[in-house]
Amino acid sequence: MKNFKLIYFAVIVVLLNSIQVNAQVIDSVKTDSVEHILEVPDTVKHLESKVISFIPPAVFVGYGLLSLGVKPIRDIDFHVYNDLRKDHPNFSTKVDNYFQFVPVVTVYALNLAGVAGKNRFIDRTILYALSQTIRYGVVNVIKGASNRQRPNGFDDKSFPSGHASTAFAAAEFMAQEYGEVSPWYGVYAYSFATATAILRVYNNDHWFSDIIAGAGFGILSTKAAYLLYPIIRNNLFRNDKKDDKATILLPSYNNGVVGFTFVKRL
Repeated sequence: MKNFKLIYFAVIVVLLNSIQVNAQVIDSVKTDSVEHILEVPDTVKHLESKVISFIPPAVFVGYGLLSLGVKPIRDIDFHVYNDLRKDHPNFSTKVDNYFQFVPVVTVYALNLAGVAGKNRFIDRTILYALSQTIRYGVVNVIKGASNRQRPNGFDDKSFPSGHASTAFAAAEFMAQEYGEVSPWYGVYAYSFATATAILRVYNNDHWFSDIIAGAGFGILSTKAAYLLYPIIRNNLFRNDKKDDKATILLPSYNNGVVGFTFVKRL
């Protein structure tokens, strides 16, 4: 079978152009002034997300899972691998280790530059941390269960790609925070995520289906965080204005451990 590289890049283009129909958070806060960074407002509205925005990442995850047992899909991995090894046998770069974090760094850089996103500093930070917690847990459980050997033979933790999941979780995070400001922020973020995924295959660290599944898990992890966090936050940090109560969440650092200190005025 020929032209598998064309199939490979065609699906990657789908990844890039399937930037999600960004879920919207109602009553978003547009200021991050110093006096408000740590004070948690009374409520956060639930995420409003169209069902269609979950279809692309679900398809990516499904494709990856099918590759574990469906031979024609698994064969695509081998054809892509053979083509790339033939054309780029000595390709090697470490830039993918950095590209995966570019969208997250950009979110905070934009905020420092005065370009307000959807949520306040403390909310977006917890959202990202929750997204990464979900992503890390799911991806590592599946890595242990699938026992797929990497194409370079380094270990049996190939499926799904951790780098791809991290990159696409970060891309969705930036799209959620700045998608309403301009859709080009989403294009920018997903471009770096796609580049990260492609380079994992070129570096011989992952199979094609590994990065497709990783992309799906990453996007879904961030979407799950944006769905769950308002529920958790509204229950824990609700501020009853009638009683003039305030809730404050302060970052803490003790003996090398980073955490948060919760204070509620009674």
